Amino acid sequence: MTGGLIGIALVSLGMVLTPGPNMVYLISRSITQGRRAGLISLTGVVLGFTLYLTATCLGLTAIFAYVPVAYTVLKLAGAGYLLWLAWNALKPGGTSAFQPRDLEPERPRKLFGMGLLTCLLNPKIAILYLSLLPQFIDPAMGHVLLQSLALGSVQIVVATTVNALIAISAGALAAFLARRPLWLRVQRYVTGTVLGVFAVHMATDRSKALVAT
Repeated sequence: MTGGLIGIALVSLGMVLTPGPNMVYLISRSITQGRRAGLISLTGVVLGFTLYLTATCLGLTAIFAYVPVAYTVLKLAGAGYLLWLAWNALKPGGTSAFQPRDLEPERPRKLFGMGLLTCLLNPKIAILYLSLLPQFIDPAMGHVLLQSLALGSVQIVVATTVNALIAISAGALAAFLARRPLWLRVQRYVTGTVLGVFAVHMATDRSKALVAT
């Protein structure tokens, strides 16, 4: 189980550091409206994480356990998406989330709602919970439900911590990275490599979907 927790923590770190809808929105709001706006948006994102984890633990993955072909298709789609993210991080001239577009100020209720909606519609999060998280569950240990909760909780803690740090320091980080492009390239290469490794693992894994019990 320890290996699974470390594994999900690493892939969660790689995914949260890779530019995506959640990161772009949080950084944009933090730079445009300040840290408070970024953190309010983050609360909506965290609720989205929680909803995905709850749905997974309540048996959403059971559909894939009883329809193996659907699970295989989802895994391959997930692997393909992770490879696409890895390529976008590694390719020459890859874009940075720290160059967001300007946005009009929004009220707290809309900040929260948009954070939630961005998370729920984020394909990275759907793939993480529906096809990647089960890869770290050890059936021999039993208690699939408890393992799912533990793994999902680790993902939420990692993602929330990193996103909070990004929201708080977005302005300073944007200025820092603008002056030091080498650091930005290192971040891209590291996260791209991590995502690429897990994409290959997902594509070649032959395990079946597990029902949380």
